[in-house]
Amino acid sequence: MHALNLKTMVTDDIKTNLEEIRNRITAAAERSGRDPKEITLIAVSKTKPNEAILEAINAGQLHFGENRMQELQSKMDEIDHSGAQWHMIGTMQSNKIKYIAHRVNWIHSVGKAKYLKEIDKRANQNNHHVNVLIQVNISDEDQKSGCEITDLEAILSKAKDYSNITVKGLMGMARFVDDPEEVRDEFKLLKSAFDAHQHLNGGNIDLTELSMGMSNDFEVAIEEGSTMVRIGSAIFGARN
Repeated sequence: MHALNLKTMVTDDIKTNLEEIRNRITAAAERSGRDPKEITLIAVSKTKPNEAILEAINAGQLHFGENRMQELQSKMDEIDHSGAQWHMIGTMQSNKIKYIAHRVNWIHSVGKAKYLKEIDKRANQNNHHVNVLIQVNISDEDQKSGCEITDLEAILSKAKDYSNITVKGLMGMARFVDDPEEVRDEFKLLKSAFDAHQHLNGGNIDLTELSMGMSNDFEVAIEEGSTMVRIGSAIFGARN
């Protein structure tokens, strides 16, 4: 399969949007007394063409998030850039982990211990190592994936059995609301769970990352401790 080259011109829209988001990340971090360098911007490129991703790369963006495993596999195969970091942020399916575990850098959406076993197995087969985040259902919505906070300790303890993954932290999705202040408590809940499980650190448990906040609420998430924000429409425009 031929890799796409990186000579695509950067459109003003994507470049300008990235600059604006980075400025807003910096302002939110500084408001809460944090170093903006602590926060990773993940450009959510789901359904977007490879050309748009290349434009973002040319504008200095290297972290990309995808929701579907097979779409992620395709983009990893077709976009040839050694510095790109690929994040699986969508719902996990055990029978499709084989499509990504040999290449993906991060998986944010691990809500069950059985997924850890399959990721480790597939990564081991390819001499690969994967950073994972445990997804917690902080919105109390049935349609949102993730474990309950009461399940976290058992899942983290099980993760110690595996050698080809490192659990780097937690991920959560707040309710979608017009006023992000309405979900501040949901972000506080995830940060509290993150802090409460630091005693499990050691070996392949290294809880340093909190993935929370999207286009509509990332500034509040940063103020509450997020280290990874997942931004799609504010960079690439609305999805078709």
